[in-house]
Amino acid sequence: MKFGWQLFAGIAIFYGVTTAVYALWAEEVVGIVALILSTCLAALIAFYFWFTNRRLGATLPEDNLEGEIADRAGEQGFFSPHSWWPLTVALFATITGLGLILGWWMTLIGAAALMISIMGWSMQYERN
Repeated sequence: MKFGWQLFAGIAIFYGVTTAVYALWAEEVVGIVALILSTCLAALIAFYFWFTNRRLGATLPEDNLEGEIADRAGEQGFFSPHSWWPLTVALFATITGLGLILGWWMTLIGAAALMISIMGWSMQYERN
């Protein structure tokens, strides 16, 4: 993680300098906005890595030059083996995106169904 935040901080600085130079020479607004957003994205990732590294406080296995693959072994999380919710989220996200092209009414229907399917996916194992 230590190398990760330094890498993305360097990328953010590079994008920042590039944005400043491009803003002085270019007349186009779209490129300037794209470079500003790229700078902000790299800075956001660098901040996340820095914050995570500071919170953990220890050397992670991937930062150890003498580390082995088995050092990072263990439980990585819980993944549902048979959930249909990702399919419904993808379907309604597609409908919402198509609604932006085809009509506002389809966007409203897709967005409402998308919210319901996201709630279903995140609460599929919550039982009372």
